[in-house]
Amino acid sequence: MRHSARLKEMVPRALLLAALWGGLVLAGCGSSPMAATPPQAPEVGTITVAPERIVLTTELPGRTSPFLVAEIRPQVSGLIQKRLFEEGSDVKAGRVLYEIDPASFQAALNNANAALGRAEAYLPSIRSRASRYEELLADKAVSQQDYDDAAAALKQAEADIEYWKASVETARIQLGYTNITAPISGRIGRSGVTTGAIVTAYQPVPLATIQQLDPIYLDVPQSTSEMLRLKRRLEEGLLNSNGKNHSKVSIILEDGTAYPLEGTFQFRDVTVDPTTGSVLLRVIVPNPEGILLPGMFVRAILKEGESAQAILVPQQSVSRDPKGNPMALVIDEAGKVGQRKLVLDRAVGGRWLVADGLAAGDRVIVEGIQKVRPGMTVKAVPFDDGREKGAGPGAPVEPAPKSN
Repeated sequence: MRHSARLKEMVPRALLLAALWGGLVLAGCGSSPMAATPPQAPEVGTITVAPERIVLTTELPGRTSPFLVAEIRPQVSGLIQKRLFEEGSDVKAGRVLYEIDPASFQAALNNANAALGRAEAYLPSIRSRASRYEELLADKAVSQQDYDDAAAALKQAEADIEYWKASVETARIQLGYTNITAPISGRIGRSGVTTGAIVTAYQPVPLATIQQLDPIYLDVPQSTSEMLRLKRRLEEGLLNSNGKNHSKVSIILEDGTAYPLEGTFQFRDVTVDPTTGSVLLRVIVPNPEGILLPGMFVRAILKEGESAQAILVPQQSVSRDPKGNPMALVIDEAGKVGQRKLVLDRAVGGRWLVADGLAAGDRVIVEGIQKVRPGMTVKAVPFDDGREKGAGPGAPVEPAPKSN
């Protein structure tokens, strides 16, 4: 009985405590700020698209080649008596490089001179005889045959003199060839022969090679597709090629450093290489210090033209769909997020050059892309890309590979 009475007393107390605890919980939930404040729109960093004036460039690999090349070969056969240059030195045009033993050629010249003198000694006597026979023929003192023989002898003597004059000149030329001279000015390489070597006229192996290195050529292959694309953009007015120093070419050396002097675009070849599908661009580069050597691999930065309405956006504002197509998120006037498909031309420094998909005045989301989706309402704040003030929109930009 005592147990039943105690149980009856405890039940009302438990119900009272439960009611008090439930009221406190309900009161706490009703006063929670989360229940009273609606969710805020996410904050994103944006930029407003504005056209810029930039100079578009293309970076292409190329190799250097000498401005002039002369392979030194003997024009007469003989023994090399002297080598009169230092390998690897600069030589002037007309300088004697090798001497061939001239003894036999001097003897041939002397022989020709002697034969010419003998022919000239006979000429007065033969000319006098022909003249007398002509006078006697008028008086019928000699026969016509005698006169014809005398006239023929005179012509033969005169022809012999001309022959030996030519022989003397030939022998003089051959003697002059014993001094092998430099046909051009430039830097001479190693010698293929030494003193005492026997050489032959017009031999296939050159004695040495002279190359003119200042200025020097830079040959740059350009794909025909790139050439046609550039031509089409110029015709459509998207690029202006009448800018200042448009034909100037900057050069990057093999170690990544910039060459201090600019080259000048000379011409584009008219023949396409069928193996590579490219045409050759030739650039003339001043090389007073001899830094560039033939066969050196360098990169040439060619100016395509100037674009006055270029649309550039930071690279982090462009994402890709599952198929790899570029896209960007933009904000409309109501603050809602929309999606745009883009056509990219190339990377320009840390930004993309947009060919299609954006227009002046569009607000593009750069920061906070991961927390928004198309159709959401967001709060836009200006994005600071941290670019230097000196890098204005008109400054030339570094090239990068084309992206579709």
